[in-house]
Amino acid sequence: LLTAAQRNRNRGFEDLALFELGQAYRGDQPEDQIQIAAGVRAGAARLPGVGRHWSEPAKEADVFDVKADVFATLAALGFDPNRAQITRDAPAWYHPGRSGVLRLGPKTVLAHFGEIHPKTLAELDVEGPIVGFEIFLDAIPPEKRKSLARPAMVAPDLLPVRRDFAFVLDESVPAGDVVRAAAGADKTLITDVSVFDVFTGKSLGEGKKSVAIEVTLQPRERTLTDAEIDAVAKKVIAEVKRVTGGEIRG
Repeated sequence: LLTAAQRNRNRGFEDLALFELGQAYRGDQPEDQIQIAAGVRAGAARLPGVGRHWSEPAKEADVFDVKADVFATLAALGFDPNRAQITRDAPAWYHPGRSGVLRLGPKTVLAHFGEIHPKTLAELDVEGPIVGFEIFLDAIPPEKRKSLARPAMVAPDLLPVRRDFAFVLDESVPAGDVVRAAAGADKTLITDVSVFDVFTGKSLGEGKKSVAIEVTLQPRERTLTDAEIDAVAKKVIAEVKRVTGGEIRG
């Protein structure tokens, strides 16, 4: 995929997203054969669209885009990716600090994702930066639903409410822990939590980072009052602090 991306760039296609589904081999025994779904993004080939747009400067694809690819793929296969844990021990061909591993318990690796290491790109004579992912399909647990039929879609009539939070916490704490803690603060109203910024700097203190998240609340029967929204916000702040030790950033 990396060399294919470079061939496309050589032909003038700077913004691209490629994927491949196939077999890989960890050894010479039959049980060493595994199924992998992999993909790469380069340039401005991001989830919202490809290339430049009049409303904002073009932004290159990053680790959060390929993380979203992994989550969307797993969800389409019937597995809730929020059940898994993100760790930072990605293989050497990924950039440390800009990559992650999606695990289900300590032994089961579901996926790798992140920015490809510059040394790996240099060895293949590929221009960077490029981000990518690998999903190990054989590691995904089978669905537990008794029926293969999808449940009926319930489209709410009320508009969702979105609130942003930024927490300062130890650099060693995975951003995924913040997401899971926030999502668990109110499982009735909170329907989505996503990371939109991770920042490190001297202003935060030694060994600290800031993780910014967007929390989506979905009213069911009526519009939420300001007091109800504030109450959920307090739950989010309290739960993130309890789980990660993070403090709300002023």
